[in-house]
Amino acid sequence: MAKKNKFRPVWHPALWPTWIVVFILFCISLLPMSTKQSFGEKLGRLFHKKLKGRTKIAKKNIAACFPELSEQEQATLVEDTFIACTKGFLETTHSWWRDVTPYVDNLIITGHENLLDAQKRGKGILLLGGHFSIFDIALPFIAAQLHKPGYMYRPNDNPVIDRMIEKGRRRHYGIQGFSKKQLKDMIEYIKEGGSVWYAADQDFGRKSTEFVDFFGVKTGCISAPSWIARESGASVIQVSQFRHPNGQYEIAFSPIMEGFGEDDAKDAQDWNSYLEAAIRRHPDQYLWLHKRFKTRPEGAEPIY
Repeated sequence: MAKKNKFRPVWHPALWPTWIVVFILFCISLLPMSTKQSFGEKLGRLFHKKLKGRTKIAKKNIAACFPELSEQEQATLVEDTFIACTKGFLETTHSWWRDVTPYVDNLIITGHENLLDAQKRGKGILLLGGHFSIFDIALPFIAAQLHKPGYMYRPNDNPVIDRMIEKGRRRHYGIQGFSKKQLKDMIEYIKEGGSVWYAADQDFGRKSTEFVDFFGVKTGCISAPSWIARESGASVIQVSQFRHPNGQYEIAFSPIMEGFGEDDAKDAQDWNSYLEAAIRRHPDQYLWLHKRFKTRPEGAEPIY
């Protein structure tokens, strides 16, 4: 049914139940951030117990990436991941409908000089990121630091959900979104001085052309970031985002990745190494709930 929904107008009766969900999320967005955080912790613990499939995936991922941890430490990290991700989703509702300016004003920016260096070069910027738990609310935080902010995304099959997400994202700082069908437009945008955030740390199945080390696991990666860098001439830097216990948020920019685009395999290893280092700072805040290692090199044992 979801596949058919995208061909229907957003006010089609079949989509009315989705509008009820959107209204509920809007009501949640009106809650104070502290309430969202508290509710997110309780709801995350509940999801950890109830979503057995996702719990199993997280266990497999964490066991593969953190073999040095004891079984109890791994179990704690799995539960903490559910809590962090659930908090992140509730924070997302805030970014879709509420004012994020107070959080931008209180933002911790690490490596800001690296971003300024990239901006001074007079080229567009490709920001390589990862799926951390504060994914959506971090978008305006990052966009606030950029001259022409943009991001790459995969459209949702449900047109109501897609409308909610994209309207929520683009209401801040003139952010421009690009789907995978708009790669040429995105490259032109970068050539004209735009900065695009692209999180390529998903399992893209057969599209994976490189297998590189990520927490000691050979991990399938796509070469699209290298291709975009070559075609656009962009300066490439890595970006990560974190939630601190005191309520502050942090975004961190890496130094410019010189020569990015010259060697696909090296590029993939470099951005995975940076991502791993960032995750190790707050391992519970990474999206361990998806099958990052579903695609395996030939002859390798399956993880799931």
